[in-house]
Amino acid sequence: MNQLVLSAAIVEVSVLRHTPAGLPALDFRLEHESEITEAGQPRQVRAALKAVAFGTVAETLRQQAIGSSWTFTGFLATPRNGKHPVLHIQSFQQT
Repeated sequence: MNQLVLSAAIVEVSVLRHTPAGLPALDFRLEHESEITEAGQPRQVRAALKAVAFGTVAETLRQQAIGSSWTFTGFLATPRNGKHPVLHIQSFQQT
């Protein structure tokens, strides 16, 4: 199963574009910060991740403020010409 749920802040948003099929697409960058327990010890965790959304999700996300925090649900995929996975957002809700 390839499903990811991540609480993160929107830190960068590109201009809304359209796929060759005419579907709205939005590329953006997320940052996550939290504290978890690993091997019985508290650990500060920070992560930055590229993300993409399509359709109505993209149109709604582009209206959200930079710095706003959300819980994103989606899946990871590596682009054909890329080296790092990108989070494909399928849904999101205010944290």
